[in-house]
Amino acid sequence: MFTLRPAAERGHARFGWLESRHSFSFASYYDPNHMGVSVLRVLNDDTVAPGAGFETHPHRDMEIISYVLEGSIEHRDTMGSHRTLGVGEVQLMSAGSGIEHSEYNPSTRQPLHFLQIWITPDARGLTPRYQQQPFTAREGLDLLIAPPQEAVDGILSINQDARMYRIGLQGDDEQPTALELPLDAKRRYYLHVIDGTATLKGKDQQSLPLSAGDAVTLDHEPEATLAEARGLHALLFDLPA
Repeated sequence: MFTLRPAAERGHARFGWLESRHSFSFASYYDPNHMGVSVLRVLNDDTVAPGAGFETHPHRDMEIISYVLEGSIEHRDTMGSHRTLGVGEVQLMSAGSGIEHSEYNPSTRQPLHFLQIWITPDARGLTPRYQQQPFTAREGLDLLIAPPQEAVDGILSINQDARMYRIGLQGDDEQPTALELPLDAKRRYYLHVIDGTATLKGKDQQSLPLSAGDAVTLDHEPEATLAEARGLHALLFDLPA
């Protein structure tokens, strides 16, 4: 089954320095029908003004992923990490038993555009840790984050039975491309389109046109294909049922 979450129906918050669109209930945006999918709890599309950011604040018992689309993030935390995260890099902070951190846009000219993603861990009170990894944009499907038992060099390790893939399909009007998704009917999936367009096609003739900001939950789907893709950039989350 496909469940569409249209871009226009997401929550929206605007402050002087931040514009954020919420896929799930977050802060002052509350929708009991959109509290998350499986262990995926937050997916915020944030744009931060030059020189602004999130001041030091606490987290615990959450796996927090930052995925930069434009600009860069300057990160500091109470573990002593002080790093800059740019386009093509992914940050995974395991808050565990407790951590404080700040995130700023270090540029005085360029806005920061990134996705903030929260996934609940498989245990509470874990030791906090920080990971950061650059990824080269490639055509097709790339695994970025996986559970510890599947960890290999160049893949970030998350404290949960969850995986995050990046999808890049650079088709165009003259020659659109397609990709079969790696699905298991016993699991749940969340597909979030960052940019471009495609049509999601299922086994039972289901067909959904998708564009930037749209998302789809896939339940009990043995197979699905992203077809007619044009300049597609998306994330696919593989989650427990």
